[in-house]
Amino acid sequence: MEAESSFDIDAPRWDQSTFMGRLKHFFNITDCRTALLPDSRLDEAKALVESCRAGSIPPGTTAEQLYYAKKLYDSAFHPDTGDRMNLIGRMSFQVPGGMAITGFMLQFYRTVPAVVFWQWVNQSFNALVNYTNRNAASPITPKQIGVAYVTATSTALATAVGLNLYTKKAPPLVARWVPFVAVAAANCVNIPMMRQQEILNGIAVTDENGNKLGHSTKAAVKGIAQVVISRVTMAAPGMIVLPIIMQRLEKYKFMQRITFLHGPIQVMLVGGFLIFMVPAACSLFPQRCCSLVGSVFEAQLKFLTFNSSEKCSEKF
Repeated sequence: MEAESSFDIDAPRWDQSTFMGRLKHFFNITDCRTALLPDSRLDEAKALVESCRAGSIPPGTTAEQLYYAKKLYDSAFHPDTGDRMNLIGRMSFQVPGGMAITGFMLQFYRTVPAVVFWQWVNQSFNALVNYTNRNAASPITPKQIGVAYVTATSTALATAVGLNLYTKKAPPLVARWVPFVAVAAANCVNIPMMRQQEILNGIAVTDENGNKLGHSTKAAVKGIAQVVISRVTMAAPGMIVLPIIMQRLEKYKFMQRITFLHGPIQVMLVGGFLIFMVPAACSLFPQRCCSLVGSVFEAQLKFLTFNSSEKCSEKF
């Protein structure tokens, strides 16, 4: 059916006040297949979205075509600046990027050099995602980004290496969970550090009509806390359940004969978890919340994934 000229392309396709509505939304924009599309196709989608916003919908354009164009736009362009984001920092790259890094963190957990290398890779990935999805309304300086990167990486390394040495005499399964603890600890440091301007200066608070009333530091703290919870939740199933599965599988003789495939196997299994957990974790909390005085505080949900990237790329 041809779209009407009054079609509101920025209106949510699904009810964002419910978990299922948000889940459908994030399944839509985290679709990793869109990461394979050429820039020319993305630019076409952007042009169609901007035409629709201007009230000029090309004749013959259907609502489904507009929804798909918005899907591509949301997955590849920064919502504040409208610039095309680098591939690694996009929402659509969170699953393939996260599955590769997490799979190898879970595989190479036994030696200190391997732990150090993969935790560094993870935090570098997170830093790039954080920078790509930065909030243009609360700019962060290169120095602040550097401090956040060094602090998060140091926290992850100290946690991982310390626990790796501490668990030498612990059951093997405990040692397999060390990467998750390190990732969770780094998220608790990295996200507040990256969003420090919002903690210090607050985020915008509006009334029900969208009129800006001021800034709230309490809203910022609440939003950032929810980002941390969402990020850890995103990582938890794959990094907690998968080690149990692998420990049992490795007891079978056929698995002992293909040790060189254990890494790729874990990468694929992590991918299975993340395909669901990335949108699910991003859907835990609504993007708009009401305060006790009836105002609304809103922020872009760009949750930088468990691999450390904000609520799917930055909540609040």
